[in-house]
Amino acid sequence: MRKAPLLGFALATLALACSQALAGPSPYSTLVVFGDSLNDAGQFPDLIGGTLGMRFTNRDADGQYAPVSPMILGGKLGLSAAELGPSTSLSHQALGLPDGNNWAVGGYTTQQILDSITTTSRAVIPPGQIGAGTSLRDRPGYLANGLSADPNALYYLAGGGNDFLQGLVNSPADAAAAGARLASSAQALQQGGARYIMVWMLPDLGQTPNFSGAPQQTALSQLSSVFNQSLVSQLGRIDAEIIPLNIPVLLSEAVASPAQFGLAADQNLIATCYSGNGCVENPLYGANGTLPDPSKLLFNDSVHPTIAGQQLIADYAYSIISAPWELTLLPEMANASLRAHQDELRNQWQSPWQAVGQWQAFVSTGAQHLDFDEQHGAASADGRGYNLTLGGSYRLNDAWRVGLAGGVYRQKLEAGEQDSNYKLDSYLASAFAQFSQNRWWADAALSAGQLDYRDLKRTFALGINDRSENGDTDGQAWAVTARLGYNLAADGSRWQLAPFISGDYARVKVDGYDEKSGRSTALGVDDQDRTSRRLGLGLLGSVQVMPSTKLFAEVAQEHEFENDQQDVTLHLTTVPGNDFTLTGYTPHSNLTRASLGVSHELVAGVHLQGNYNWRKSDELRQQGVNLSVSVDF
Repeated sequence: MRKAPLLGFALATLALACSQALAGPSPYSTLVVFGDSLNDAGQFPDLIGGTLGMRFTNRDADGQYAPVSPMILGGKLGLSAAELGPSTSLSHQALGLPDGNNWAVGGYTTQQILDSITTTSRAVIPPGQIGAGTSLRDRPGYLANGLSADPNALYYLAGGGNDFLQGLVNSPADAAAAGARLASSAQALQQGGARYIMVWMLPDLGQTPNFSGAPQQTALSQLSSVFNQSLVSQLGRIDAEIIPLNIPVLLSEAVASPAQFGLAADQNLIATCYSGNGCVENPLYGANGTLPDPSKLLFNDSVHPTIAGQQLIADYAYSIISAPWELTLLPEMANASLRAHQDELRNQWQSPWQAVGQWQAFVSTGAQHLDFDEQHGAASADGRGYNLTLGGSYRLNDAWRVGLAGGVYRQKLEAGEQDSNYKLDSYLASAFAQFSQNRWWADAALSAGQLDYRDLKRTFALGINDRSENGDTDGQAWAVTARLGYNLAADGSRWQLAPFISGDYARVKVDGYDEKSGRSTALGVDDQDRTSRRLGLGLLGSVQVMPSTKLFAEVAQEHEFENDQQDVTLHLTTVPGNDFTLTGYTPHSNLTRASLGVSHELVAGVHLQGNYNWRKSDELRQQGVNLSVSVDF
């Protein structure tokens, strides 16, 4: 009698529903899938029952099929089950259910995949099966009859295995031609208007139960490599954002370190499978084994993954497309340091001026909190920062004083669903000037600095565990800020109220870097440039509550002119020649900032000052507190 699978498997089969509940901030309108049985969402009727369609992966204890990787990925992107369903299902047609966006059909060769895009999608029983060649349902292909692709959709493309299994590949030339045909499908999508196309590299067919230990194992591994070389070469010539998935390296990592992925470390994951269909059933975790549990095995049958393999591939794909949602926050970390530094300067400008010809030195320490809410194309993030700032000014005459300031700002940002950890040390210096005469006043500062991203730890789910990829890089930042205002009250009044206009310009560059592991999930990240241009209106006020104590406050509304969605160019470090650019964080047009402070003269020429600073846009909130001491001499 077949035993019930373990709890881990029961949970794994709920992956699609759970991933939809925890869906991330996807910028993609939908997910459109093309391929073969590895990604088939159920085109063929399930003759055994239990689902609307047969999928080429394991069943659970209730007879339901586990989801395939694009279904899991689509759930993570927040897409509905109907969208992720099969495109050409006879069962769906008979029941009056809508067709989905998954055009993958079990048994498809690379030519049939191309046909499903450009001419006809045909759910045809594949060779070797009862009724082989029978077409259960036909419909026009995705781009047939002059239709266009959705430029905001994510396209998911895989195939090539059936060219080998059906005897169409028997030489390196055949393998190269098959790889080129799969690339032609990506080319057709691009010509139809698609911008974002994710493409599987073919798994190593020699490392499957179907061919493990067989005489042709080595030859098939070599031909699989030729297929991928041809595929990657052709993909690099397509004018679209082609996102390769290095599936052969990913699966080799799972076999080399199975425990890291929740797989059985004491079993042969290549030579055995779960179902026993065309392969040796695993005696322990197989369907009729002692402890049946497909989540412990990589293969369900001779060539198709179990839920563990499907989940692993879906997580891998999601880790790549979600990376920009975090990485485009790196320039925003630097902007936060610049803003905190400028806040500290504005706070110091509220201190009483020293006598003409005298110096005033100050030291300040503070802490900041940074919060990004989730948005389409950016992850939620929570940051903390600390700073130490030193500076001084010299009063030239009654109307002018000038000064210098330098500070060290340390930040830590946790971002995304798995709390990626990014650290930044900023070393900033400023030259500033202040003017005050006949109720008119102005101030300005030029700031520049070096950025040290000393520990960039991107963390994501991969199977049952998390994986982290680490890197570090540098950057540069510079900024100009200026205000011009008019005091409504006369000089010497115990209160002051001054409307002002402000202008700010900032530019941050984060240098490119490679994540260091060399694994399938490691990314190369290109340079990022972020420019900010703002104009604002504000009100500055103060009141002398005691002879030695003054309260001051400021509020301003600013408009950001550089509010285009940010993007970043990436590549897999294992596929270095194929870059792709994906979108991320979107700055918002309007920003409100405010501050509240108190200055107290401890003894003549020595002032203690405390400040609270706050700013907010739609998805950004930054708060900070500072404490400083200034001394005239």
